[in-house]
Amino acid sequence: MLRVGIIGANGYSGIELIRLLHEHPHVTLNLIVSHSTSGTPITELYPHLQAIYEEQLETLDTDKMASQVDLVFFATPARVSKDWLPAFAEKGIQCIDLSGDFRLKDPDVYQQWYKAEHTNPAYLQEVTYGLADVYPEKVRRAHVIANPGCYATAALLGLIPLVEKKLISPESIIIDGKSGTSGAGRKPSLTTLFGEVNENVKAYKLGKHQHIPEMEQVLTEVSEEPIQVTFSTHLIPMTRGIMCTIYADLQEAYSAKDVIHTFESYYDSSPFVRVRPEGTWPSTKEVYGSNYCDLGVTVDERTGKVTIVCVIDNVVKGASGQAVQNMNLLNGWDVDAGLRHSPVYP
Repeated sequence: MLRVGIIGANGYSGIELIRLLHEHPHVTLNLIVSHSTSGTPITELYPHLQAIYEEQLETLDTDKMASQVDLVFFATPARVSKDWLPAFAEKGIQCIDLSGDFRLKDPDVYQQWYKAEHTNPAYLQEVTYGLADVYPEKVRRAHVIANPGCYATAALLGLIPLVEKKLISPESIIIDGKSGTSGAGRKPSLTTLFGEVNENVKAYKLGKHQHIPEMEQVLTEVSEEPIQVTFSTHLIPMTRGIMCTIYADLQEAYSAKDVIHTFESYYDSSPFVRVRPEGTWPSTKEVYGSNYCDLGVTVDERTGKVTIVCVIDNVVKGASGQAVQNMNLLNGWDVDAGLRHSPVYP
């Protein structure tokens, strides 16, 4: 059994990791860590774990933790793991970072978008970007994984096959993103108060979202030419879920059937990307609580544009579920180990 620890176990991504790891056939969850709530039983923060997992949150002690675990998940906010992850990696501990601290290769770009200087810039070149359904072989050979962002996961899964096969004009990409409130985490804020979110839809971080450079970095690598995207984000009154509706100009007169075939071929070996039949489009409820990404496609022959609708559960596929998928790849297990949950419906 692989011994696992979670740093930042008191947040939504951390608690989702606990749920998934508790049922995983190949791991034991040895240690849960939280700076702000150390000394507190996890059931005091999350009573639903009573009689399931009742361990106490501990303070981070790198030497102690390194002696007790083989793999560490960093379910921390941005600007935290950059200071701590190298200490574990250098001890031979597998590391999977769910924050944005190691996704970007250029420390100047990191500073621009995350508003902080990167304290371990050398690691930016060593870390593997863990978009598990696109780069499984790279992940298998890795030791330290940067788990993709939630919006980036949905958008990139909907764009990479079309960019790689050169079906769309790169300069025409527009991504309209919508997310539930859990993406903002559990820390109380005015933005996520019930009275602010209920019966309301808000645009936020227009042109300034930190997932923009992440998407552009990956798409540029795939296309081998610079790509910039227009990305808008909206907060909608639900707990879980992301929908990215993507628009782009087709390079030629492809039909919806052509585009769907491209997706089906590209994700043929991925059990977690489901491509909808022509004329049907997914909704967030249809992936709720699961590690699936569902894709739907339509082509407007009048305008020559393709629309791709991508939905994920932001806490699972957009965070903890993909992190477990990456752990499975790292350790040579079945990619869906511990993730064989059907979506929760209704």
